[in-house]
Amino acid sequence: MGTVARNTRADRTELRVLRRDEWNTWYDALITAFGGTPESAEERELWDGLTEVDRSLGIWDGDACVGTAGAFSFRVTVPGGASVPAAGVTMVSVAATHRRRGLLTSMMRRQLDDVRSWGEPLAVLTASEPAIYGRFGYGIATLRGSAEIDTARVRLTVPPGTEDVRLRYADPGAVREQCEAVYARQVAGRPGMLARRPGWENLPLLDPESERQGTSPLQCVIAEREDEVVGYARYFVKPEWEDSVPKGEVLLRDLEALDPAAYAALWRFLFGIDLTSKLSLRSRPVDDSWQHLVSDLRRCGLRQQDSLHVRLVDLGAALEARTYQTPVDVVFEVEDAFCPWNEGRWRLTGDAKGASCKRTEEPADLALSVRELGSVYLGGFSLASLAGAGRVRELRAGALAEASLAFASAVAPWLPHGF
Repeated sequence: MGTVARNTRADRTELRVLRRDEWNTWYDALITAFGGTPESAEERELWDGLTEVDRSLGIWDGDACVGTAGAFSFRVTVPGGASVPAAGVTMVSVAATHRRRGLLTSMMRRQLDDVRSWGEPLAVLTASEPAIYGRFGYGIATLRGSAEIDTARVRLTVPPGTEDVRLRYADPGAVREQCEAVYARQVAGRPGMLARRPGWENLPLLDPESERQGTSPLQCVIAEREDEVVGYARYFVKPEWEDSVPKGEVLLRDLEALDPAAYAALWRFLFGIDLTSKLSLRSRPVDDSWQHLVSDLRRCGLRQQDSLHVRLVDLGAALEARTYQTPVDVVFEVEDAFCPWNEGRWRLTGDAKGASCKRTEEPADLALSVRELGSVYLGGFSLASLAGAGRVRELRAGALAEASLAFASAVAPWLPHGF
């Protein structure tokens, strides 16, 4: 929508696109809103380089920045493997001194208008407070799994070929390109994964000493077969002793592998690190295959938490961008008060080869809001589950089962890292 300033309160505040020379003031306002704990110079430099200032908004009260919001240029994998443009909503804050004035709503309004003008059918975010974003049409679309595995008591059963994989320690920075190539080959295979643009390969290597909290520096092990890197694991080790007995912890940052044998070899390595008895995972797919390698899932302390929230900005284009697991022909009656251009009836027809989603006057089969479509978009939740909560209404018998099955994904959607 350009850079024309717009008043959010006629008396004093101004909403406008960020300028490069304002970034430090803008980012300081964000840090203050999130508690005021300073970041390391390394982390601040990374986010300075990644911020797209022409896609970032600030609200100013005189010389003071009192509201922030950004939007990264992402491409996110959707069911069927397509990589779809998406605005990665980020760095959203309102100063505590300026609450309850409609500033957040004004930024969300401007931002979604901008995203539409950029021709991006999706907006996505991770939420520090998930209750905030539903009213703007965002639905929880992916979950992340965490676990605390008792490696002293849990054993692994690995598949044939694991012994053929060679593991070696490597400096994380020295093998960044090889690890990034492994990551890139995984992106199309799982909905929710992000195709990383230049600069984003540095995010998994972020390791400020001030934030280690007793852990080692970031460590890396790579898996090789015939001199080709086929997997990697990046992790920290936190030494701990109790009555002269080692009880150290391994904290996994990320792990990717191109085949089951390399995958199993990396997990077996993590389970067997000397002087440790616990492996902690903080963000893994909820259907991660390590759960089928372990001897006792009950001793793995599994938990789930919301991760990626999805908002359909251009409903028709978004639903046409993905494929459908089974043939579907359904008419949705959609509510979207915040983006009224999505309101009304849409006929979706599609299968595993492609889809069409057009406006229609035909009778509706299912009634729901754009928030529910965001939740099911990547295949992580079902329309039937949402109907059980009263958030989807079936208007034609059989339509709910048909559409629920069609929207499913063969693998659970997953966001590999925050932004």
